[in-house]
Amino acid sequence: MKAPARKRGRPGRRRAMPPRASPPPGVEVRPPLLLARETADEVLALGLHRPWFGDLYHRTLRMRWWSFLLAGATLYFATNVAFALLYLLQPGAIANAHPGNFWDAFFFSVQTISTVGYGQLVPATLYANLVVTAETFAGVLFLALSTGLFFARFSRPTARILFSRVAVIGPYNGRPILAFRLANQRSNQILQAEVGVTLLRDEVTEEGISIRRFYDLKLQRYRSPVFAMSFMVMHEIDRDSPLHGADSVALEALNVELVVTASGIDETMAQRVNARTSYLPDEILWGRRFVDVLGWTEDGRRVIDYRRFHDTVSIDGPT
Repeated sequence: MKAPARKRGRPGRRRAMPPRASPPPGVEVRPPLLLARETADEVLALGLHRPWFGDLYHRTLRMRWWSFLLAGATLYFATNVAFALLYLLQPGAIANAHPGNFWDAFFFSVQTISTVGYGQLVPATLYANLVVTAETFAGVLFLALSTGLFFARFSRPTARILFSRVAVIGPYNGRPILAFRLANQRSNQILQAEVGVTLLRDEVTEEGISIRRFYDLKLQRYRSPVFAMSFMVMHEIDRDSPLHGADSVALEALNVELVVTASGIDETMAQRVNARTSYLPDEILWGRRFVDVLGWTEDGRRVIDYRRFHDTVSIDGPT
């Protein structure tokens, strides 16, 4: 048999396959989340040009701490290896070093780039002094950049807001209510705290085009002057609500996602902090309510039992 002819193309470059109009048969597809919780939740972007070095500062701020430290250590090691090889290009460039010994050149590079200078290994030629000058300049830049990045990551304001793992739908004062709660995990206060909830769902236009629609949910209370303990967020499912007449099956069919954002001013840092989460249809429980976590101690002090913060109980009667 004759082997099929190969298509010509530029070597070393893989062309991105066009997206399929529908998922492959037998593959369970999870709807893309607006808020990526894990790597698998991120939407694959095709044809979007993202310069790696052009946005390096933003990438380093988004990296995990262990990735940031590992990348810094790798760059530091690779830089010393490169300068050690430069020192070895000229025999006798480093006085008191063993001829051709890589580790002597490597540790001399470490002493030079960190400006330690123990005095045993010294540059012995003009070439070595030129390389030392270049390495000292590179060490100053590396120290300045790494210090700035480390401080920017360490000092970046963050919010320690605890969201309930699930949202509940149940009657409240005789009316159906969507509710979830959040709490401040720090001992300080968040001033002018605000919460916003947006419902995302798939719809089909009159022309048969599938689109993703956003609906802002009206909350009974979306702002708190002082957020120090817990905050119950409630949305009444009335006739104007996009959840009116829906059930769990309908939410699954429409690929519904509840996106929650919270923000406020941290009184300790005097800077605005924010947090976000989202709820999928299987994380919205029907006919249930949250367990009460507020109580009093024997000496009359208010207490919150966060051990039951995510617990819910069933509600008897119609929902």
